[in-house]
Amino acid sequence: MNRNHLKKITIEETADLSGQIIQEVEKAVVGKREVQQLMMAAFLTSGGHILLDDYPGLAKTLIANSFAQALGMDFKRIQFTPDLLPGDITGGYVFDGIQNRFALRKGPIFTQILLADEINRASPKTQSALLEAMQESQVTLEGETLPLPHPFIVIATQNPIEYEGTFPLPEAQLDRFIVKLSIGYPLPEEENEILSRRMERRKDQVVLKTIITPEILLAMREAVEEVYVDPDVRGYMVELAAKSRKHPKVVVGVSPRGSIALLKLARAWAAIQGRNYVVPDDVKQFTQPALAHRITLDSSLWDIHQSENAIIKEITRSVPVPVFQDKHE
Repeated sequence: MNRNHLKKITIEETADLSGQIIQEVEKAVVGKREVQQLMMAAFLTSGGHILLDDYPGLAKTLIANSFAQALGMDFKRIQFTPDLLPGDITGGYVFDGIQNRFALRKGPIFTQILLADEINRASPKTQSALLEAMQESQVTLEGETLPLPHPFIVIATQNPIEYEGTFPLPEAQLDRFIVKLSIGYPLPEEENEILSRRMERRKDQVVLKTIITPEILLAMREAVEEVYVDPDVRGYMVELAAKSRKHPKVVVGVSPRGSIALLKLARAWAAIQGRNYVVPDDVKQFTQPALAHRITLDSSLWDIHQSENAIIKEITRSVPVPVFQDKHE
C-alpha cells in the first residue's frame, strides 16, 4: 500500500491500539507484560527484527505466533537445522515441465512475520540468506531483486545453553536485530494460571482476535515518527554509544546503527505510553535490549564471566542523565 494513502493515526490511538494488542496476546501468554511491551515497541519501528534468546519451553514460538494473530499479519515458521540451505528460505527458480519454462517458487521468507526458530543451528551461509531481507526488505534471486511483503519482521530464537552443533550469529547479523530479549521463567502463580487455562481450553491451540491490519501498523509507525526528541536526550543516546567504544573491556563498541535503534525504540516506547515526546527513562528502558548484543568483549573476560549486560549496565550508570525540562506539561 502506498504510504501516502495510509490513514493518519494519532499518538493517543497508537497507545490505545498497542494496549489492545498486548491485552489480546496476554490471552495466550500469561505474564511477561514487560517483554510484550518491549516487543510491541520493536514492531512500531522500521526494521524491528527481534532476537529471543532463552531456554526451551518458555513460549518463544507462542509469543511470536500470538503477536502475528493480533497484528493481522501473515506468519511462517522455519526450523533451522545444520542441513538447511539458503534456497530453502528464499526459494528459487524451478523448471515447470507443463509451461516448459523456469518458474519462481517463493520460499517461506515471503511473509510478513517470519519465525526463524533456533537460528544458530543453521550454517553461516544459510544465516546470511536473511541479511539482505532484514536490512533491505528484499531478496535477490538469479540477479532479480524481489520485494518482500511490507511490513517484514524476523523474530529469531536461539537456545543459550546448547553449543554443540550450533553456529554463533556473526556480529553483522546480530546488529540487524533491533532488540535481543529473554522471556524468563514464569512466577509460580503465573505457571498455575497457565495450567488452569490449558485445562479450561481442553486443547493446546489458542485462537486470538485480529486487532489491527498491517496497514494500520504502518500508520502507527508513521505516528511514532512524529514523537519529539529533545537535543539533550539525543545527546544522551550518543554519549551512551560513544562510552561503549572507549570502555577498556570492550573490543568493539556500539555502532551508529545501535544508537539509531535506541532512538527508534525510545520514540516507540513514548508513543505506547501515550506521549508525543521522549524522556530519558524511555532511553534507559532499552539500553540493555538494544545495545548489549552490539558490543564485543575482550576475550580475557570470559574466564571471569563478565557479560555484555553487566558492561552496558555499568556504562549506563556512568553516563549523566540529562536534566529534562518537560516543555509539554
